[in-house]
Amino acid sequence: MMDDIANAHTFSTDHARPEESITTIVDALAAVLSCSRDVIELAVATFVAGGHLLLEDVPGVGKTTLARALSIAIGGSSHRIQFTPDLLPSDLTGVSVYSQATGCFDFHPGPLFANIVIADEVNRANPKAQSAMLEAMGERRISVDGNTYDLPDPYFVVATQNPIELEGTYPLPEAQLDRFMTCMSFGYPSASAEAAMLTGEHTFEPLATLRQVCTIEQIRWLRAECRKVMLASPLADYIVALVTATRDHDGVRYGASPRGSLNIAALARARALAEGRGFVMADDVQAVAVPVLAHRLVLSETGYGLSSMEHARAVIDDIVDRTPVPRADAARASAVR
Repeated sequence: MMDDIANAHTFSTDHARPEESITTIVDALAAVLSCSRDVIELAVATFVAGGHLLLEDVPGVGKTTLARALSIAIGGSSHRIQFTPDLLPSDLTGVSVYSQATGCFDFHPGPLFANIVIADEVNRANPKAQSAMLEAMGERRISVDGNTYDLPDPYFVVATQNPIELEGTYPLPEAQLDRFMTCMSFGYPSASAEAAMLTGEHTFEPLATLRQVCTIEQIRWLRAECRKVMLASPLADYIVALVTATRDHDGVRYGASPRGSLNIAALARARALAEGRGFVMADDVQAVAVPVLAHRLVLSETGYGLSSMEHARAVIDDIVDRTPVPRADAARASAVR
């Protein structure tokens, strides 16, 4: 039966196997970054799954560097936006400028037009500017002056925010938080990794040795392969049970939306693909539940900062521990069918 499951998904022979391509990207980033490999793997999986990533941690741990490294590794276009309180929506989307030569208004694309958009300190922008990103993140297009423009494919937003400094910041609204597939924290590097940063050859230019390791076309192929990974009906029910539990848990005012279920399924597929499997296991769902769901919760005791996020993660951990896991044989039989 296991052979049937392993053969349920046939990988393309025109490229390296998907797990090899993903490992190549992760290895390239791990060689130049000081954060843990688990963080890098989750970031790459989010990219392959077609989602967006929110990095929330204290300053100086390499959030922006990770986003820049990923843009170099895939060889795609990238724009970095430093969010400030005076930022206008047109500063992100672009503007139409009258041309005397043509007698028409020509559209000049803004920095949202890139394969990877680095939104640095996104919570420093005012809500009006933040809302300009909603359509871009959700629909992969923007509307300006009555016209709609498609964004590049693939499209990936990596936003960073400092959760401990409140002065001059605007907490992201729930509608925008829901657009991020995953939210994660780096944590401080180990003592050995931090010491290596001080004595390394490229201390001041950590990405100097990083080179492109894949193409945009390969990323599109990986995303297509990810969508082919099978999700058995019992595991779909398991995902729904986890998300439903967030809506009834003590201390939670509003639980995760149905988009949370979709994002768990997508990221679980990416994790399975990275491990060379054509089907999702319960372990995949459990591994991605916290980074996908925690930032979507609105707690009864509202707060802002690391303590609030840690509480939300603890809630998801409790839900995962309490929710019955589907029997492995039932999930396998459903996958074979």
